[in-house]
Order: sequence, then structure tokens, then C-alpha cells
Amino acid sequence: MTLAPGLRAQLMVMVEVEDTATKIGSGDVPVLATPRLLALAEQATVRAVFDHLEPGQTSVGTRAELEHLAASPVGTHVEIETELTAVDGRRLTFGFLARDRHAVVARGTIERVVVDRDRFMSRVTR
Repeated sequence: MTLAPGLRAQLMVMVEVEDTATKIGSGDVPVLATPRLLALAEQATVRAVFDHLEPGQTSVGTRAELEHLAASPVGTHVEIETELTAVDGRRLTFGFLARDRHAVVARGTIERVVVDRDRFMSRVTR
């Protein structure tokens, strides 16, 4: 593995109806749902380390902390940036920030663990 703090990734999304709390069921307002925002942040963490894992390895989420600070209505472009801030053996810690053109939408941390994909899946399919 060539994992070291400082690896970064970002992604830009436009909030669609399918991304809203109303559609997902996490609320009843047509704005970016917190669970969808977390999924996007996790997607960015996966991107940040994808090219730095050994063949057969992947990372799985183990912990997330998200502070959702501002609502993003349908049509809003949201950028999610993530940075690998710590590597402790197989444990990876990321910080992330999501913003639109008006404000910081969310911030938080995500922890992932590097695993052997086949061994991981063999435990799942008991």
C-alpha cells in the first residue's frame, strides 16, 4: 500500500429529486438528504485511496461523523472534498467538507479499514 496522509479527492454533484430527503424518506423536505450527503462523502473517500491499494484490497466504512449545516435544494451544485488525514495500520481517517456556492453545507470525518476483498466477502456470505 502507498497510503499516506494528504491523499485527496473531490466530486461535484447537482442535487436531483432522487437525492432529496422526501424521496429517500429521511425527511419531508425537498433538499439534499443527510444520508445521501454521507454516501457522497464516502464515495469521495473511496476515490481518494482507490489507486493506492494493493490488488485485491478494498476499504470498508466503519465510522462516520457528519455535521449537516445548510440545506441544498434541487438544482444546487454541491462539491465534496475529502482528505486522508491519518493512517494507523489498516485504519484510515478522512476529513471532508461539502460546500455549494453560498455556504459550507457539511463537514465531518469518515473512518475506513483496508481489507482483503475476497476474505471480507467470504465472511459475509456465511
